Amino acid sequence: MSTLQPSGVPLKERYLALDVLRGLTIALMIVVNTPGSWSHMYGPFMHAPWHGFTITDLVFPTFLFVVGNAMSFSMKKLEKMGQGLFLRKVLKRSFLIFIIGWGLNAFPFFDQTENGLAMINWGEVRLLGVLQRIALCYLIASLVLYYLSRSGALIFSLITLIAYWPVMYFFGEAGEPYSLTGNTALKLDLWLIGAKNLYMGEGIPFDPEGLLSTFPAVVNVIAGYFAGKFIQQMGNNTKTVKYLLVAGLILIAVCLAWDPFFPINKKLWTSSYVLLTIGLDLLLIAAMILLIEVWQQRSWTYPFEVFGRNPLILYVLSGVVISIMYFISIGDQNLKGLIYSKAFTSWLSPKNASLLFSIAYMMLIWFIGLWMDKKKIYIKV
Repeated sequence: MSTLQPSGVPLKERYLALDVLRGLTIALMIVVNTPGSWSHMYGPFMHAPWHGFTITDLVFPTFLFVVGNAMSFSMKKLEKMGQGLFLRKVLKRSFLIFIIGWGLNAFPFFDQTENGLAMINWGEVRLLGVLQRIALCYLIASLVLYYLSRSGALIFSLITLIAYWPVMYFFGEAGEPYSLTGNTALKLDLWLIGAKNLYMGEGIPFDPEGLLSTFPAVVNVIAGYFAGKFIQQMGNNTKTVKYLLVAGLILIAVCLAWDPFFPINKKLWTSSYVLLTIGLDLLLIAAMILLIEVWQQRSWTYPFEVFGRNPLILYVLSGVVISIMYFISIGDQNLKGLIYSKAFTSWLSPKNASLLFSIAYMMLIWFIGLWMDKKKIYIKV
């Protein structure tokens, strides 16, 4: 049976605003992940150093939010399955996404050494990462929604956000519970995973996609699910837009009130950060619905639909292709460095060269996505 909007018009199993938001998110993920030079970047395209927020800090939680949006459709089928089949499907999908993310960390599986190619040390591959967090959040959110229902999922979300605060405060280092070296999330990852399998981008073993901070990230997925359900029930109309805007503004206000006590921090995925990103995502999806569904302004959407139709594989390809470009040596430079120096830094200022490279690289992945869309190739896990 079709789900009906208030107007009596069947609401499709996908709505364009979701595809566009997902595509926009993937495009921005590629741009911020592949600058020409990490030393020359404009502030908005960098994560906040620690506490604080930039537009880049909205990208990953938005992807989790749209995962939840998509689940508001897919869970209809999953909820009708028997427990055994449900668990097999969800566990299989979560495992595949997790292992793809882990493999992406290891790719291209060899290192360049003075003696030629050598196999990487598999025991030191980073365990966690972006896709791994998506897999774990999808798994936990699916289990919560299947076993606890919507009211249970809401209670789970509230308890998680509230409980995360004292857990971080009381188990962290006295006087600096939210610092890089003194936070509870780091302690847990060092104990369970070990330093050699954690991210080293902060100068010490610390993983911004660590185990403990995954639990508040699950709330971003559940919030996307509730937003998707609400949109399906209310329909794509101005009333829906108004409710989403009000809800988003309320969450942002609560976040700002909480921030002095539990600071906004993407790398710790603090509860205030969760409220801020969900609030902003509600504003974003409201704007998309207003523009695309209510005002019917769709002439600009197709480029983002390309990314939105194959999000996982295009994100993976964006990591694979740049890794290959780093791996291929031409003289005393790798392929990426050669392209960057010849085509970008030779005529642009450092920051403009870095930004234009990331945009050009994003367009390269987009053309792959365009080819896949034209050939009707859609890869799902």
